[in-house]
Amino acid sequence: MAENIKNINAQSFEEMLAELEKIVSQLENGEATLEEALEMYKKGTLLASKCGELLDNAEKQIKILVNGTNGEMTENDFAGNEI
Repeated sequence: MAENIKNINAQSFEEMLAELEKIVSQLENGEATLEEALEMYKKGTLLASKCGELLDNAEKQIKILVNGTNGEMTENDFAGNEI
């Protein structure tokens, strides 16, 4: 399992998402043994968690430009409910 974590940390968000989609597809087809399915589920859970972390961090970095009272553009942190 430690090797799974090491491999996950070396991947980009897009690579992790693609691998997670592949795992979901393999689990849905039902051809894996119980042991294989359990390992895939564990890795999928790790991938989903890491993707969630990356998305949370990206959200914190997003800035929304808004018109200030004097007509100049200002930056505000993204609060997630402005859209």
